[in-house]
Amino acid sequence: MRNFFRSGNSIALSDLVPGPSARRVTAEGLASPVEKPIDTFWKTKTRLLACVGVRPDAESVVRNSARLASQLNAEWHAVYVETPRLQRLPERQREQILRTLKLASELGATTAVLSGNALAPVIVEYARDKNISRVILGRGPPRLRWRETPARQVTALAPDLDLIELGRASANATCGTENTPSEKGTADSVSRDKRRGARYLGGAAASLLTALFATPLLPYFDLANIVMLFLLTVVLVAVRLGQGAAIVSTLVGVAAFDYFFVPPRFSLAITDFQYLVTFGVMLAVGLITSRLMSNLLYQAHVAAHRESRSRALYEFARALSGVLETAQIFDLTRDFIDRSFRVKATLLLPDAGGRLQLPRASQLASIGVLDLGIAQWAFDHAQPAGIGTDTLPGTSFFYLPLRAPMRTRGILVIAPESRRWILIPEQRQQLDTFATLAAIALERVHYVEVAQEALLHMESERLRNSLLSALSHDLRTPLTSLVGMSESLAMARPPLPPAQQELAQALHDESLRMSKLVANLLDMARIESGEVRLNLEWQSVEEVVGTALRASRPQLTRHEVVTALEPRLPLARFDAVLIERVLCNLVENAAKYTPPGSRIEIAAVVKRPCLEIAVCDNGPGLPQGREEALFEKFVRGEHESATPGVGLGLAICRAIVKAHGGEIHAQARAGGGACFRFTLPLGTPPAAPEPEEERQPLLQKTS
Repeated sequence: MRNFFRSGNSIALSDLVPGPSARRVTAEGLASPVEKPIDTFWKTKTRLLACVGVRPDAESVVRNSARLASQLNAEWHAVYVETPRLQRLPERQREQILRTLKLASELGATTAVLSGNALAPVIVEYARDKNISRVILGRGPPRLRWRETPARQVTALAPDLDLIELGRASANATCGTENTPSEKGTADSVSRDKRRGARYLGGAAASLLTALFATPLLPYFDLANIVMLFLLTVVLVAVRLGQGAAIVSTLVGVAAFDYFFVPPRFSLAITDFQYLVTFGVMLAVGLITSRLMSNLLYQAHVAAHRESRSRALYEFARALSGVLETAQIFDLTRDFIDRSFRVKATLLLPDAGGRLQLPRASQLASIGVLDLGIAQWAFDHAQPAGIGTDTLPGTSFFYLPLRAPMRTRGILVIAPESRRWILIPEQRQQLDTFATLAAIALERVHYVEVAQEALLHMESERLRNSLLSALSHDLRTPLTSLVGMSESLAMARPPLPPAQQELAQALHDESLRMSKLVANLLDMARIESGEVRLNLEWQSVEEVVGTALRASRPQLTRHEVVTALEPRLPLARFDAVLIERVLCNLVENAAKYTPPGSRIEIAAVVKRPCLEIAVCDNGPGLPQGREEALFEKFVRGEHESATPGVGLGLAICRAIVKAHGGEIHAQARAGGGACFRFTLPLGTPPAAPEPEEERQPLLQKTS
């Protein structure tokens, strides 16, 4: 089956050869059958894997892959396979690869730098792990007939994968191919060549020294044992100087063994054919040994780096798990990042208003002068900024937001030694993990502080309620006596003179007011303690409104009261005494804070599934922005006011309404004034009993 995919201006071709079973490929390139049948690898969603190589136009592979993923509405990955040979690329080429991976990440890809001895097994293994169904490769330059292209290698190892090979335009990118561009002559290349030449000279010198050391041993050892000394030298050179130096050491060792030890000595002439076999075996063993040793060292180097990153994350997470203060998180994060990445770092944390604050001057001395504007932008937008990003990349700092599950908790500022450092995907992923752990720790400490404040507030409220309840009980009896005595004094016979009568009436009024304040304190304490039990009955709202108006008549003598109740209001299930108390408090509150002659309106309307009751006025209105704060205990509309009260009326109203399962809120009226609305849930009232037919009694006539 042949599938054609068009990507940009090139044609993508894949040859699908179904196999009987899937194959698991190791990093060494060995394929082994997997017991699971290939049907177990279900492609539940299309995923693409784009391979980024070292050729200059690797960017075209990334852009075509992104375009194809967009057309297929599929997830896609972009990887670069780094083999031991590719580790020796010039710095300029490595930066180009990292920039290409960064472009892929910006276009929506999941990027990674993979390591292995051969590229095809690593690609197939990654595709298996990520459940990827299609692999995109760039078509490289023609190769020798006996050298397989990466596309054919992938096809041979995983015939069940769809392979998309992008055609070449001017030059193409191939996945992990070991073709290096011909850009030489830079300072990095010159320095690299010098180091390589020194290693080669060291390998050659090691073989010559071995020949010099083995010459006195010739009378005592056979030539086979002397050959072992040269092979040992090749192994040591491979360990210390790498594969290239080991190959040079092998070639020089073969020549030295022939010149110094094989008869005729001190001549390169060979008189016996068996020595040719010895040279061939010696050369092959040396080359294979150097290659295996180089690969082993490379794998050990990669494993050591991975282990170091894992250990750093483990130690950082363990250290953060026990901290309870923000300052400890600050110091731990900075120290771990400095030690793990060998960079200078600091944290910028926001204040209560969300503005970032600079740390102490001693903490900034090691990192330099920061641009707080860039840091604030990164914090507000929760996006990284600075070096290695698209936002002000010219700056010398990298600003990484500390994003927690709830909100951004700060900014991690890093001063890297080189721009290339921040482009490495593994380095950036580890840094993001460090930032996430720090953000979660900051959020945990924040909510610990919030919980402690809430607990302290609850204890304060409980203590205050207990104190108010005790004082109210002690004050209630003397206040009741004072009300009674003042009323008796005002009604005394013979009547008091006008001046004394006025004083007696004022004493009676103030005593009533004080008694009502104490009653409010007691009611508030009982409601919050849960001692109040609602006497829920199906009641008529019209009757409760009328009762509340009659009870509040003395306070409404100088106000106009208007009722606008919706006709045929349904019955509601509530405690008539407590809802009457709510209406009285709202009506008296309106009368208290509006000038004489103001209009007070009481309305009731059905808004399924609730019944809404409103008490509105046309007075001065409410303080802006404090509509909800008015329902707190001991909070008044005016901080300094001659109007009597302690700020408990609305708090009692809210507690009663919430106990009934309703809501209460305040709002300013458009034409001036205030309006308080509360709701009561509507249910299904019981059916009214049918009227019994009047029965006429049977009168028995008596004679």
